[in-house]
Amino acid sequence: MNEVYINKIAKFLPNAPVDNEGMESFLGKINDRESKARRIVLRNNGIKTRYYALTESGSPTHTNAELTAEAINGLFDDAFKATDMELLSCGTSSPDYLMPSHAVMVHGELGNRNVEVNSAAGNCCAGMNALKFGFLSVKSGNTNNAVCTGSERMSSWMLADHFNKEVENLKQLEQQPIIGFNKDFLRWMLSDGAGAMLLENEAKGEMSLKIEWMEGYSYAHELDVCMYAGADKTETGALKSFSDYTSEEWLSKSIFAVKQDTKLLDKHILSKGVESMKLAMEKNNISPADIDYLLPHVSSQYFVDGLYQGFADAGIEIERSKWYMNLRDVGNVGAGSVYLVLEELFHSGKLKKGQHIMLCVPESARFTYAYAYLTVC
Repeated sequence: MNEVYINKIAKFLPNAPVDNEGMESFLGKINDRESKARRIVLRNNGIKTRYYALTESGSPTHTNAELTAEAINGLFDDAFKATDMELLSCGTSSPDYLMPSHAVMVHGELGNRNVEVNSAAGNCCAGMNALKFGFLSVKSGNTNNAVCTGSERMSSWMLADHFNKEVENLKQLEQQPIIGFNKDFLRWMLSDGAGAMLLENEAKGEMSLKIEWMEGYSYAHELDVCMYAGADKTETGALKSFSDYTSEEWLSKSIFAVKQDTKLLDKHILSKGVESMKLAMEKNNISPADIDYLLPHVSSQYFVDGLYQGFADAGIEIERSKWYMNLRDVGNVGAGSVYLVLEELFHSGKLKKGQHIMLCVPESARFTYAYAYLTVC
């Protein structure tokens, strides 16, 4: 088996950062009213700026595939050209199309050469799953290198216009024309952007990150669906696909809107995160002392204190001084978040050879968790 090194990391964040007060000018107001949830959500999530692939009038400036290709282009130079790529592995929860897959559309944007492609679907863990596919390919010798990405373009899903038909339907039913919190609150949580990593079977350049191991855990066997789109929950709690609704219901019920059960999220996201983190550390025989930087993907600052205390109660307390996050300035970019925060740390000048980094990514869709342990070389 080969050793695997992250030799380059690049990112692409579209347009200028958008502050909290400017969000509704981009996303619009549902029913021409300010959101009642916005200020509460923003106070709890701690995000101050984020990026949208939109003009201020709500017109798209980039597709997800274009965002991803822009990040990948940042990896190329005289030492590694676009035509040197052997594998392209892309993860996202917001592809531009149901089909073709996200990775082939990114490959089309690059226009470089014939390569193997892999698309990782899902939510926040999609980026880590794309990374693991590349990691295993290089480790096994299937390819000498892999370009792995995580990206999102959620802003276009959050435009007020997409919810207007549901508001009209509620008015006709003489109900209060306010979109449910499980849909509205996510409009103030999600951001756009892309990150890309170059994996190779030898360390190159001034600094590399050796991938020691990666682990993944799913709790779908015991926990219900928490975050979903293209579906809705029935009165029994079962998830019903968009393909089983009428086209009229797609609009009147905002079937394609991203929804989240916040009660289910609050009940399980931290406890299962702590449980899986401890399993990964025990399996690979490391302790908190073996971690110099913890890069946790959290959707909201609201969860940070609880996660820290959960680790402490489980006997794996990791000093807060070791936590490295960029949620405040970049926002929650889902599958791309772990790429963006690692890119920032990689280029920060803080890392020293021999240090260890733990990547920690939860996914609330049906409670999945992914981890990676890196050594600075």
